[in-house]
Amino acid sequence: MKNFYANRIGLLTLGLTCLLLAACSIEPWVKPYERANLADPIMSFSRDPISSSYINHVYQAREGARGAEGGQGGGCGCN
Repeated sequence: MKNFYANRIGLLTLGLTCLLLAACSIEPWVKPYERANLADPIMSFSRDPISSSYINHVYQAREGARGAEGGQGGGCGCN
């Protein structure tokens, strides 16, 4: 009986491994010609991206946490 459960666990592990490997071969859902739609301003999280970028820059300069929020740019952070 012990060997029966070992075989069953082995088959289950093999099946899950095959399933996970098959999931890695899925094509991207967004085609290259559809990516322009994702760059549309309506898809952004904030209503005013310029002011939110500035507020994010000020926060990063004040906290000394440049790059922790995913902001762009460089320099010393002086205002």
